[in-house]
Amino acid sequence: MSDMLCDRALLVAVCEELVPFMNGSAMGRLTFLLGELASNPSGERLDATDREWVEDGLRAAASRRDWWQAELTRLNALGIDAIASLDPRYPTNLTLVHDGPPMLFVRGTLCDEDRRAVAVVGTREPSSEGLNLAQAIAKGLVAQGYTVVSGLAKGIDAAVHAATLNAGGRTIAVFGTPIETIYPVANRPLANRIAGTGACVSQFLPGVRTGRWSFPARNLTGSGLSLATVVVEASETSGARHQAEAALKHGKRVFLVESLVTSQAWAQEMAGNSINATVIADADVIVERLEADLSVDDSFVFA
Repeated sequence: MSDMLCDRALLVAVCEELVPFMNGSAMGRLTFLLGELASNPSGERLDATDREWVEDGLRAAASRRDWWQAELTRLNALGIDAIASLDPRYPTNLTLVHDGPPMLFVRGTLCDEDRRAVAVVGTREPSSEGLNLAQAIAKGLVAQGYTVVSGLAKGIDAAVHAATLNAGGRTIAVFGTPIETIYPVANRPLANRIAGTGACVSQFLPGVRTGRWSFPARNLTGSGLSLATVVVEASETSGARHQAEAALKHGKRVFLVESLVTSQAWAQEMAGNSINATVIADADVIVERLEADLSVDDSFVFA
């Protein structure tokens, strides 16, 4: 069993067999169970149903292992790596949430400093004030050594990535599509810049046909990669709101821009009802709160 769990091609085939769309509760379940089997290959701590589910998946996936080995070789030649949740390169922040994906496809490089990551997200149709504020927040985070995470969508996301790069910072773009499919197409040059100094990541298997369902799944991963999520401008139905809700469920901080809280009922309600939701005007409060959180975490580690 332990040898199987070190075989990336087989693990991708298992994902294809058990969670082909890489979303929903089954995805987090698979990530957890693979971790349990890696630390305890006998599987004696697992419920019999869970163990049988994974073992059946491993057996069924064996016939696809060679195909995926060739596919991973092809992707690697394009600068794309497959990082399993069992891999030490898998982002630390994602290991701390219950619904992280069992596999990430990465173009670029993930590194230890990405533990200090903050997501900044918002609408695809921002105001000029929203764009300016998103860019200022990104630059403020870069100045304090934070990696900035966003979703590569047009509008706020693209502005955040570009501002981070222009300030000399690291940024991670979380795709709602397979790693080879850049959406929107107009952001391909931006994605290339991001991969050059940071990372583009996708939880979706190459070749999978994604759609509206895949972007909420992407938002969960964007939250999981980050210590906190900042929402600049977002409507009640936007993905940015969904990511803020995911962040709260992950036990993480959410920062809501003042103008968002005054203009959107959902943001006002979130700010009033959650102890982890904070209203902000700029990056200063974000950094202040996160540095306080990190100092407490360090005191536990080194006590």
